[in-house]
Amino acid sequence: MSWLEVSLTVDGELAEAVADVLARFAPNGVTTEQAVDFVNDEDEGTPVGPITVRAYLPADEKLEERRQKLEESLYFLGMIQPLPAPIFTPLANQNWMEAWKVHYQPIPIGKRLIILPVWLESPDASRISIKIDPGMAFGTGTHPTTQLCLELLESCTPKDGDVIDVGCGSGILSVAALKLGAGFALGVDIEEASVKASRENADANGIPADQFVIGLGSVTEVLAGKFQIRNAPLVLVNILAPIIIRLFDMGLADLVSTGGALILSGILAEQAEGVIFSAKAHGLNLMEKRQIGDWVALLVR
Repeated sequence: MSWLEVSLTVDGELAEAVADVLARFAPNGVTTEQAVDFVNDEDEGTPVGPITVRAYLPADEKLEERRQKLEESLYFLGMIQPLPAPIFTPLANQNWMEAWKVHYQPIPIGKRLIILPVWLESPDASRISIKIDPGMAFGTGTHPTTQLCLELLESCTPKDGDVIDVGCGSGILSVAALKLGAGFALGVDIEEASVKASRENADANGIPADQFVIGLGSVTEVLAGKFQIRNAPLVLVNILAPIIIRLFDMGLADLVSTGGALILSGILAEQAEGVIFSAKAHGLNLMEKRQIGDWVALLVR
């Protein structure tokens, strides 16, 4: 089956009424799209500007009748408040899931790792495979910040030692550390979706639940003893520079055991000095700095 997309771009006051009209004729519901304005690096974004409302009509024997009734309904709504003309776009059907999967291919990282979507087998048996389901949680291996962390992990993962992953996202860093020889990993995140994704990705890699413990929380919860360990010889933080600096004020450095290391990523190049300054203020010295494009990762001890 193919589809007929219908879309209208309207202001916020009209979007709900237009969506209600389109939903009467679209069996799969409607979608809305709006631009987002960001105030700073930590801002989650505020929707701004007009809203595009879209719906998809099945291109079957009732399409013309359904389209006519939809246009009539929009006409009557337009008599209350003017509306733009709807835009109709025919769409050929395709297997969206398979088309989406084509974009994810194996990613060799450093000298020893390769990141794979869960549906692919590794093309290089000499590398350690990390299987990740590209979902909602951050950390699929495609972003430079994740790749930089993984490169640093190759050289500083403690053999049979503990790892703490703050803001674990998809769990990719903890899974990699365990496959590189760490004995235990604690992953914490403030998002339920990340906790769920990390557990699923750990399962996909054959990591048992008692070796990779995942829970809701951040630095405060770890230091308070909510989990099995309060510090580790290796701590991972791949978030954003302003949040990293705030985590230092919350006690991030106290998660690092004596002589241990901290990998910091998610840092734009122009923000690196601020993070290094904050690390030094909390007793951590810069050992290595790596960069891909505009993104930087730091290893401090």
